[in-house]
Amino acid sequence: MRHPFRILLTALALAALPAAAQDTYRIDPVHSEIGFSIRHLLAKTSGRFTKFGGEIQINNKDITKSSVEVTIETASINTDSTMRDNDLRSPKFFDVAKYPTITFKSTAVKEVAKGKLEVTGDFTLHGVKKQITFPITNAGTGPGMQAGSVVAGFVDGALTINRNDYEIKAYPGMLGDDVAITLNVEADKVSK
Repeated sequence: MRHPFRILLTALALAALPAAAQDTYRIDPVHSEIGFSIRHLLAKTSGRFTKFGGEIQINNKDITKSSVEVTIETASINTDSTMRDNDLRSPKFFDVAKYPTITFKSTAVKEVAKGKLEVTGDFTLHGVKKQITFPITNAGTGPGMQAGSVVAGFVDGALTINRNDYEIKAYPGMLGDDVAITLNVEADKVSK
């Protein structure tokens, strides 16, 4: 357990430092989540990806000059059912042998209200690239778990995509077309 006085001193020291114009943060997959849900018959089924990474460039003087890049390993899909996960990895769905990653690369970041961001970029899934925009809340930065470290948080990201747009069409009617995606990200500042 860390000493509360050390945490306070670290926070004060960080606050006293002038912010760099551009800071790089690396996504911490252990403390982040990329989840999804889809209608199955009359209810909903949810899952997540367990292997992903990426970098967030935060421009402290002009948020519009910030950027995000994320890569997700499709084989890491986890719905808590081995049989279903294997089906989702097959050519009927994600076809992980042919399309091992899902990627996102931002083209624009804007603040639409205090702490509320809209991130637009190129999203590539199943070999199809489309532009998407998702809202997410900038939770700010603060001291990390290690002395002197800094983390950034981005929470409550949400968007809906249509799986047919990405040529994933198995089980029409049985499965819904809309896939709700949720994002919660903690990222560690990269030392210069």
